[in-house]
Amino acid sequence: MDEHAKTVDIDQLITSLPRHEQVIVKRLRALVLECIPQATEKTYYDFHIPFYARNRLICFIWPPSLAWESSRSDKKRKEKGVTLGFNQGKLMANEGGVLLAEGRKQVYVMYFKKPEDIDEALVKALLYEAAMIDEQFGRNKKTRT
Repeated sequence: MDEHAKTVDIDQLITSLPRHEQVIVKRLRALVLECIPQATEKTYYDFHIPFYARNRLICFIWPPSLAWESSRSDKKRKEKGVTLGFNQGKLMANEGGVLLAEGRKQVYVMYFKKPEDIDEALVKALLYEAAMIDEQFGRNKKTRT
């Protein structure tokens, strides 16, 4: 499958979301693509959510209406809103504690219930930091070979 086809799948996925989630997902997606333009956008394995990767997985956007299965944890996630997750969150500075570990060792997240919850300057800073961490993984690969 070529890159365009993957993007079309994500576009279709977004249009299938409830309107309030679409607005948040589209804005977060635009910020990711603006801040990490060299990242590849794709769905990852059976997760039908957009992931962004370069040297490793960098981040993902998870709308709450796209759940693995109907469970109590999914119900709680729906109450929290759209998730912006950082795959290397444990390596991020996390000043102010805006990223939540929620019992996870590596992936840290933040939630958005409405578009006004998106502090664009903060989200951009986090995305740039995540991209810099990912760049270090690329440099480490080059020095080992």
